[in-house]
Amino acid sequence: MTGRARRAPVRGYGISRWGRAFVDVVESGSDHRHVTGARRYFRDRHVDGMRIVPGRVTSSVRGSQLDPFDVILTCRTVDADTVVGLLRAQGAVDDLLSLARGEQPSGLGGLIAPTESADVESSCTCPDEAPRCIHVLATAFEVAAEIDRRPTALLQVMGTDLPELLASAGEDRGPASTTEPTDDRDMLPEDFYGDRIVPAPPPPVPAVDALADLDAAALRTALRASGVPATQLAEAVDDLGTFYRALRRRS
Repeated sequence: MTGRARRAPVRGYGISRWGRAFVDVVESGSDHRHVTGARRYFRDRHVDGMRIVPGRVTSSVRGSQLDPFDVILTCRTVDADTVVGLLRAQGAVDDLLSLARGEQPSGLGGLIAPTESADVESSCTCPDEAPRCIHVLATAFEVAAEIDRRPTALLQVMGTDLPELLASAGEDRGPASTTEPTDDRDMLPEDFYGDRIVPAPPPPVPAVDALADLDAAALRTALRASGVPATQLAEAVDDLGTFYRALRRRS
């Protein structure tokens, strides 16, 4: 024992793909002085009471004055149906299940994450006239750290959530058929073989319910790790079931 105090671990942010995507957009165009100061505020935990609601982040940041400054980030929100439609077009609807497992799939991230500075508007009660003051940047770093820990936080920041996306994916959007069923025997050409017996259809494939075979406790643990609140676990599991059945109808 040397008697030296153990150094606290250095805080990090933007270490995941989605967290870094958010930081890069907010930080773009900021000068070195503001970025360095914001990193110090982040490390020293100057950001208090950060709250994320769909499309909006608020916080209180302790700065150089006695009273803290109030920060608001207002984000360009995404439409759940549009996101799911684009995922379908890319054959990447399974990205939603990857997110439920706590992963950060690049296809979904490319549709959700902000891509330009205008996607995240900011305001602060401090007198700094820079586009992104130290307090705004420090708040953005806290948001990125939250996204690193909980990928579904990016969905909240951009105005949606996993249950909403799963519900949209579970809806059968195929056009309803208005054509009368046709008797296959009426479509047969000349009777080559001396009879008009239509071969019997193949036997039905036994139904398999993959969700029923899952470990329920493990599924709930995965959903909690992805950021689904405990009070919404049952709804999220129901959404997964609806989504799975919709996929089976399309296969």
